[in-house]
Amino acid sequence: MEAFHTPVMVKEVITYLNCRPGGLYVDGTLGGGGHAEAILRVIGREGILIGIDRDGEAIARTKERLRDFSSQVILVKGSFSHLKEILQNRNIGEVDGILFDLGVSCYQLIEPRRGFSFSHEGPLDMRMDREQKLTAHELVNTFPERHLASIIKQYGEERWAARIAKAIVERRQYSPIATTKELSDIVVGALPAHTKSDIHPATRTFLALRIFVNNELDQLREGIKEGLEYLKSGGRFVVIAFHSLEDRIVKESFREAAKACHCPPGVPVCVCGGQSKFNLITKKAVKPSAEEIRRNPQARSARLRAIERV
Repeated sequence: MEAFHTPVMVKEVITYLNCRPGGLYVDGTLGGGGHAEAILRVIGREGILIGIDRDGEAIARTKERLRDFSSQVILVKGSFSHLKEILQNRNIGEVDGILFDLGVSCYQLIEPRRGFSFSHEGPLDMRMDREQKLTAHELVNTFPERHLASIIKQYGEERWAARIAKAIVERRQYSPIATTKELSDIVVGALPAHTKSDIHPATRTFLALRIFVNNELDQLREGIKEGLEYLKSGGRFVVIAFHSLEDRIVKESFREAAKACHCPPGVPVCVCGGQSKFNLITKKAVKPSAEEIRRNPQARSARLRAIERV
């Protein structure tokens, strides 16, 4: 299955991470292992890669893919929001580089039983960690209409969130909404007939539910915060985001870290004597090349940002 997965912006990742032989790197979103394999080939036999993923199935598949590098790889089932704990448990005080690729893997999208995609009918699940309790099924079938509308509007930036939430609540009164196709049909039916878009009408709703189920944005904020603490001097942190909410968090977190002054708001003159600990490597988000988008259309919304400890 993972043969279908094509990692995005691989050359850019290696360049902006400034990968060096013998380095210690963290791939906080292991996924199909494409970025991990590329990093391992650069850092050589003396290097170490720590690969983290919330999805136990991803860990199992990627372990096989990276079998030739088994002595250099530490695979961890967990969230990058617990990066500090993961590194402390392995007596690691600092690293040369960290990568977060925030995209959902192709395997998760094409595997119907994972319930991520409206393109493949399956149970409403959407959990990246299948051991967690909250599923999209519970969310869709039990949350109040106002709460559903808020989630769809906030995380999916969906204009018609209120109409969609109302349609979901009305439909579930007759029987639980069980599959991705059922939910997709409800969303499509809730939108005005004249609505036009370049994307499938259910895209934003499915995105919103996935983000909420997996608490993705809060985990991203925490993961960046903890990752910055563990960069050694000259170490770099690279994040690839795929939608505006993620990218905004990355941009704001990196800019805040790169500020020289951290005095409270309202202080007229700097009294902290601060000196910037980080340097923004990317002033603007780096986008994939036209050639990569042609080869891999899923890369079209990717945005890469990088920061370095100085």
